[in-house]
Amino acid sequence: MAANYTEDNIKSLDPREHMRLRPGMYIGKLGDGSSPDDGIYILLKETIDNCIDEFVMGNGKHIELTVDENFVRVRDFGRGIPLGKLKDCASIINTGAKYDSEAFKKSVGLNGVGIKAVNFLSEFFEIQSFRDKQTKGILFAHGLVTEEMKKSEKSSEPSGTIVSFEPDREIFGEYKWNFEYIETMLRHYAYLNTGLVLSLNGKKFKSKNGLLDLLNENIDPSEKPLYPHIHLVDQDIEIAFTHTEQSGEEYYSFVNGQHTTMGGTHLASFREAIVSTVRTHFKKQYEAGDIRSGIVAAVSVKIEDPIFESQTKTKLGSTHMAPKGETIRTFVNNYIGLQLDNLLHRRKETATAFQEKIQRSEHERKELKGIKKLARERAKVSKVHNKKLRDCKAHFNTNHKKAEDSTIFITEGDSASGSITKARDVETQAVFSLRGKPLNCFGMSRKVVYQNEEFNLLQAALNIEDGLEKLRYNKVVLATDADVDGMHIRLLAITFFLQFFPDLIRDGHLYILDTPLFRVRNKKETRYCYTEEERQQAIEDLKPNPEITRFKGLGEISPDEFQYFINEDIRLDPVELPPKPKTISNLLQFYMGKNTPQRQTFIIKNLKVETDLLEGDKEEDVEAA
Repeated sequence: MAANYTEDNIKSLDPREHMRLRPGMYIGKLGDGSSPDDGIYILLKETIDNCIDEFVMGNGKHIELTVDENFVRVRDFGRGIPLGKLKDCASIINTGAKYDSEAFKKSVGLNGVGIKAVNFLSEFFEIQSFRDKQTKGILFAHGLVTEEMKKSEKSSEPSGTIVSFEPDREIFGEYKWNFEYIETMLRHYAYLNTGLVLSLNGKKFKSKNGLLDLLNENIDPSEKPLYPHIHLVDQDIEIAFTHTEQSGEEYYSFVNGQHTTMGGTHLASFREAIVSTVRTHFKKQYEAGDIRSGIVAAVSVKIEDPIFESQTKTKLGSTHMAPKGETIRTFVNNYIGLQLDNLLHRRKETATAFQEKIQRSEHERKELKGIKKLARERAKVSKVHNKKLRDCKAHFNTNHKKAEDSTIFITEGDSASGSITKARDVETQAVFSLRGKPLNCFGMSRKVVYQNEEFNLLQAALNIEDGLEKLRYNKVVLATDADVDGMHIRLLAITFFLQFFPDLIRDGHLYILDTPLFRVRNKKETRYCYTEEERQQAIEDLKPNPEITRFKGLGEISPDEFQYFINEDIRLDPVELPPKPKTISNLLQFYMGKNTPQRQTFIIKNLKVETDLLEGDKEEDVEAA
């Protein structure tokens, strides 16, 4: 029977309560620190962004960070927050100086939310401002004041602000900082703010050449850029790019110092401007894909009052360059159209190398045309699409109300796909079944995608043949067995995506399904355990004699149980490139190439021997999987 719906059910939360109840609305996902977009890194970024805004306005050339286990301290040497408004700036939503375009032009902090999120979501938060030889500080716990200097005091410290905090374990659980992610963040800040020095526990980060340094850092020399990096810099725009022999497109995009990992209008404008400028310069209507094939580019713009598509600011939604009213598209097109065209006229060797790369891409595309046609005809004649794909109703490239939830599970064999198919949500979850171990496609050309029936059907199911613009599923999930063969199939599938569709990984669409290793149950309760620690805890909680099942293959899990794993408590591990990646070709060369002795040495050196997971259990308590 449904509960009564009355006035008593209507609640109003203050901003602190709302943020702690619904943190995802403000910082995206929570996470445990194992992914660079986990909430703890968003808190750190929000703190540093305020320091960067001070630097952009010409105040303070040094930012000091200390990270020690859970404790974080960030010190800038800007103007310092006005002492009388210190408490308001730290604890009252929609309060700040970023609304005043004269005090902070072209800042990334806009809404007066960021530092309050850090405060409200921290079990300990301290803010102290130094200004005009005076200082004032306030301590908070869970967003509530615990100690406050009522009056300012004299200080000999340089002007600036110190923010110290510990993310709240009540909200984030047990988390751990990954220093590689933090260092990547600081490198990006340094590339975008030449002259700024950032230090992390004494290690310094600075850049002399801006985005040029970013490209040099992220393009391995073995990739052999086809021409010297093109570097264009003006007051509100900076661009650096080159081409390699790779076939994909790789971008680093920024707005007002914010790394817009999902791009936005500025990146779309750059991609369009490159095409139009090249066509004009070479007086030929090259295909857009041929022009951008193999490009590696970094794009940074500075605009007033940018509009982002979420509080986490990963995608720019602005269409105009305030306050003049000029569109971002027009601004970027005009700038690149003039500067790049002039550069190509001056650097004849660069222009020649650029054009030759376009022509090679054009030749490869035309060579594939016939193969594509044969592949489509073969698929049509044999009508094999339905044999591989069990589709869902909601797709990512449509306006369906559940488009964001669209997921496809890539399974190994019919038994696993059968269980998932029976248990799935037909509205949002599709299933694609592999026949077994797919081909190791490392080092192969794009032809293999069309010549290999399974690869051809997979790319058709995802609808990514011509890029991710029409991707049919927001989440592409590899669902393989928890054994050596399952791991091998998973690696071969990841190799396929890295080799031919790396943007699927860069844009955060590829995941691995985390399935339980054990089921521990007694007559009253059933627990599914994903780790040995969870198994031991379940055994302790359900004693004296629980039944323990070790799951090996997904086909061994009943559809009723699968319903729980893929709907109620789905656990997905994102597939991500390393925070400071080697090039994709180098990664694939090492892990999937023919360098078996080198790989064997690496495995032996990093091998960890653990006791049998089932050691100590009574044999009669174990139901062998």
